[in-house]
Amino acid sequence: MQRRGLLLWLAATGAAAQPGSAHPWPTRPLRIVVPYPAGGSTDLVARLLAPELQRSLGQPVNVENKPGADGNIGSAEVAGASDGHTLLLGTVVTHAINPVLSRRLPYDPVKDFSPISLLSALPLVLVVNPAIAQSLGIRNVTDLLRVATTQPGRLHIASGGNGNPTHLAGELFKRLTQTYMLHFPYRNAASAQQDVIAGNMDLMFDVLPAALPQIRAGKLLPLAIGSAHRSPSLPDLPTVEEAGGPALKGYEASAWAGLLAPASQPADQVARLQRDIAAALNSPALRERFRAQGLQAQPTSSADFAALIAAETAKWARVVRVSGVKVDR
Repeated sequence: MQRRGLLLWLAATGAAAQPGSAHPWPTRPLRIVVPYPAGGSTDLVARLLAPELQRSLGQPVNVENKPGADGNIGSAEVAGASDGHTLLLGTVVTHAINPVLSRRLPYDPVKDFSPISLLSALPLVLVVNPAIAQSLGIRNVTDLLRVATTQPGRLHIASGGNGNPTHLAGELFKRLTQTYMLHFPYRNAASAQQDVIAGNMDLMFDVLPAALPQIRAGKLLPLAIGSAHRSPSLPDLPTVEEAGGPALKGYEASAWAGLLAPASQPADQVARLQRDIAAALNSPALRERFRAQGLQAQPTSSADFAALIAAETAKWARVVRVSGVKVDR
């Protein structure tokens, strides 16, 4: 009996010494750093996911907002984190647009991070002030192109700021259609949206979760969704490609959000997070909560997320180069 007990003890301690199990993880609360203010679409993604991760990981998962410099401040903080319990809610801005536009990026979007999974696509929707649309006879994208073509500079397009996805989506639209609309950058997308609603601006590409309540209230007229596929939140709304004809073939402009760890995060922990995220985002209940907010739950493998970041960086670099967009950050 003593010999049998000794063998069992040796087997147990030997198993505990194997890689990945010698140090149980997580051992304390995790932080998801959102590099933007509370209340936005990116923040919403993190707060929808956090309770699900908390259940699967067995530790509290806290969302912390660290806004500033279009996501650079919060991203840099996570890039330098070494506690093993800090993650980043990264976006198309922090990992595909800022690397192209920023001259003083305080982190390396590739070397400083381990992509875990894409979380959500945040479609951009082309919206017009309803009264202005009626006065100009704009009921769809074809009508919009007619006005933009016959009256260059007549239409005023708002955005959430130079280099913002709401800006670059418009630049891509103008480049493909060879039209000219006056661009007015705002401090943020919410301010731009309010001026479109007020009639001070004609139109904008807005993030669908932010625009959806205003569309439902009749304060914004949606013309098309910027994603490659129709949104489950507005299934009858065509994509820009569907609505725009040959000139807009291949048009796709979406914001997105995903979870990243510092590059120092052990691979087995990254793999566990990816599995837990996939399980959470594939659950019908959470997918429905995403859909109700205008979001699309979209988990991926870590490799596919890394490939998306690379493809998006190249894509927006081309748009920036052609449009000549410049920012001071």
